[in-house]
Amino acid sequence: MKSGLIVIVALLSTLAGAQNAPVATAQSNTIFSGADGKFEATPDTAVLRLDISSQQDTSRAAYDKVAAAAEQVRGILRKNGVDPKTAQIGFYAVQPVYDWRNPKHKVIAYHVVTSVTLKLKDFSKVGVLTEQLADIEETQNQSLSYTLEAIEEAKNKAAEDALKKARSQANAVAMAGGRSLGELLYASVDVNQPVIVPMMARTPMAAARVGAAEVAPATAEFTPENVTINAHVNAMFALK
Repeated sequence: MKSGLIVIVALLSTLAGAQNAPVATAQSNTIFSGADGKFEATPDTAVLRLDISSQQDTSRAAYDKVAAAAEQVRGILRKNGVDPKTAQIGFYAVQPVYDWRNPKHKVIAYHVVTSVTLKLKDFSKVGVLTEQLADIEETQNQSLSYTLEAIEEAKNKAAEDALKKARSQANAVAMAGGRSLGELLYASVDVNQPVIVPMMARTPMAAARVGAAEVAPATAEFTPENVTINAHVNAMFALK
């Protein structure tokens, strides 16, 4: 073994500057390496979200419209074999609408809005639900996204990929210095799942433009986009 202090630092990052290496005390005969890894997994959950809203002359009238539309939503879910209890309400709001042209800012209407989020494991129901829910006049801002809820295994695989790359890079630098790579002395892992931007489903107005002819749902025959899990590993290895 060569004598003296030998410290080799190797940094590998496909997202340059995106990850900050932790503070590590330099040790003799060690090599420090950082690398990014990833794993692509098939999503296991479809997330369907929509708003139910109505604007009427009185708050009671707006409430009744939204309540009736919510009952339609529940009916559509039951019709397609989905328990309405699996849908979640995100918020509920009653907002007065003012006439800003009037110096007294008189209230001229009331706007009632609530949001509903539904998670589906059976992707075959996605198309028909988005179409039927879009036909309700009071529904809007309907969106669809896919996610991975059973994510732990995917996180592990992304971390394994990052460590493999870190080890490979460290080994290459060690060999270039006439040394060989030893055991792993230290490692830190940072795993994250990118935020998936939901795509907007067709609205009733869009459906009306299509006409009376029957068309396939917008999601028909397409495969949900894979969920990418990213990991960054910082590792310190011994040098032989």
